[in-house]
Amino acid sequence: MHFSRHHATKGPVLTNTVAIILARGGSKGIPRKNLRKLGGISLVARSIRAARSSNAVDAVYVSTDDVAIRDEAIRFGALVIDRPEALSDDGASSESGWLHAVHEIRKERPSLDRLVMLQCTSPFTTGADIDGCLASMEREQASCALSVVKDHSFLWRLDAEGRGRGVNHEEQAPRKRRQDLAPAFRENGAVYCVKVEDFLRVKRRFCGPVALHVVAQPPVEIDDFSDFALCQAIMASQASSPSIERAKFRGVKALVMDFDGVHTDDRVIVDQSGVESVRVSRRDGLGIEMIRKAGTLHLLIISKEANPVVARRAEKLKVECLQSQDDKVAALEKWMAGAHLNWEDILYIGNDVNDLGPLERAGLSACPQDAHARVLSVVDWVIPAAGGQGAVRVVADELLAATAL
Repeated sequence: MHFSRHHATKGPVLTNTVAIILARGGSKGIPRKNLRKLGGISLVARSIRAARSSNAVDAVYVSTDDVAIRDEAIRFGALVIDRPEALSDDGASSESGWLHAVHEIRKERPSLDRLVMLQCTSPFTTGADIDGCLASMEREQASCALSVVKDHSFLWRLDAEGRGRGVNHEEQAPRKRRQDLAPAFRENGAVYCVKVEDFLRVKRRFCGPVALHVVAQPPVEIDDFSDFALCQAIMASQASSPSIERAKFRGVKALVMDFDGVHTDDRVIVDQSGVESVRVSRRDGLGIEMIRKAGTLHLLIISKEANPVVARRAEKLKVECLQSQDDKVAALEKWMAGAHLNWEDILYIGNDVNDLGPLERAGLSACPQDAHARVLSVVDWVIPAAGGQGAVRVVADELLAATAL
């Protein structure tokens, strides 16, 4: 067993509710599936982010047999359990992996009494889904709970003669309207919750009375490339609708942006004389211009570097600029005092570890989809665009839409 100590937890070291993510290295449908990136973030990292954003989960564990997945889990703030080879092949059940993990975790966390099991194949899971599932289990005084989606399908089965018979409808009766069918729910495979003692006694995820929690996720589980492509399409269609309440965008009074990796693709071209040049996006520039003309927000670029390129770009955008700022938190607190702002008023966009201080303090935080893993793990919003390739424009459009309401 190996427990990584490179992680962040909420609450005391000994906790009562933890999340376990099973993420083995092998996969037949999609090779290296759990490390495949969707919207710039690997599937295992998406599950970790969901668990860490839950208000009820105190710590997140990834059980894996794979070194690369182990490293990815650590980067995104999870603890790691070494999963035995005998429990990592295609024939091993999820229950066997979860039971092994519980026994290992309880060696250090004997008070563990609730377990959340997440699956990397459900990339749209949120912290709110997890909290809702746990709340349903407690409210219904159940031993376990799971996330489901409403199903309005007409279901059929084959009888002994091989002919079709209605399951939730009488096929020979007058046809009902779909909305008149009895309520039905389908597992979406995203979240399972159990009371640990009941789970250990029965050794199955459904270990007693079951509570259902209805979620609004797209009902897709990733098993093959067509599922993955569908999730990519869904994510692209949702790109302009971040999972942040619109009211929070309306509360933003200042947009503060790092430069390298946000306005640029984080690359620099150096000529033989040492002169540096970077690439920026005209779309980003137009987005900033529209915000500036709207006159509703303070705008600021803050950079660790002291570079004429940054100053020239800020001048062109007509945006205030602070350069050579090693301590961005201190610099921003001084700037905010002069502008009569506080951290809750700020939407901060950053991409690397030197932005963590402002990102963790700002009322809203965002990063491009190609940001550093530590940044991806803490922000409120992973922008569905890369640095220097329209990320700022996506934010600008959302802010303008919010203030127009």
